[in-house]
Amino acid sequence: MFKDVLVHVPTERALRPIVDGSVSLAATYGLHLDALAVGYVSTSAAYVMEGGAAVAAVFEIERENAMERAKAALEVFEAEAKNAGIAYSCRPIGAIPAEAAASVGATARLYGLCIVLQPEPEQGSFDNTLPQEILFQAGGPVLFLPHIFRGAFKAKRIGICWDGSRVAARALKDAMPFLAKADELTIITVNEAESVPAEVSAANLTKHLARSGLTSKTIALSGARSEIQPMILSLAADEGLDMLVMGGYGHSRLQESFLGGVTRAMLETMTVPTLMSH
Repeated sequence: MFKDVLVHVPTERALRPIVDGSVSLAATYGLHLDALAVGYVSTSAAYVMEGGAAVAAVFEIERENAMERAKAALEVFEAEAKNAGIAYSCRPIGAIPAEAAASVGATARLYGLCIVLQPEPEQGSFDNTLPQEILFQAGGPVLFLPHIFRGAFKAKRIGICWDGSRVAARALKDAMPFLAKADELTIITVNEAESVPAEVSAANLTKHLARSGLTSKTIALSGARSEIQPMILSLAADEGLDMLVMGGYGHSRLQESFLGGVTRAMLETMTVPTLMSH
């Protein structure tokens, strides 16, 4: 199981799903959590000032205020972490969005797993954009918790979204610590005969999982591309799945993020925790 986990604690969005989910996961599996929160520095005030010293003073005030917001969010996390008796540390950051993306993205590469909150498209805060930046930059698995998530995290029944692609294979391998401890694994395919090469069929995946001592069943779905995401979420509800595993398609260029259609739809509407790898 992952032992070293990075948790992004929001400062401008609801943080209870992240706090409850990450702390309960750490308590269950004996993980160490490093919680990181970003207070965003507003640069707008600096544009109306004249002179280097004045600009520096405004930035310093903004950064101090940003740090206070980050510390306030981490206080909520720390209270729950102490109560649960888990190993943890906290790191507040005060930075402009571009600095935050670069810093958090680089930091994420050191961890076996990152835990973030599902983005909410209707919100304009950069706190809403950072989770997908972590997905693109981490180089490893990212566990997205839905903003409707409540209670303790569990991963007894896991759905593996399988299309035979490189990113799906990466997500599968990255999720192995969870898969090895699950009670039930379900391989989910969509239009397999049309889109999945025979070499990486669900049947062959089942055989390879079995060699690792993992028993799985396959559920094959069919439908138009626009129906893939709702079909998967409907299946997750019908099967009582605790978590989904899937590849995260897309790429990031500076602050422009381009997500694949199914990935974007899943991030917008997910109803169960979803582990993605890019």
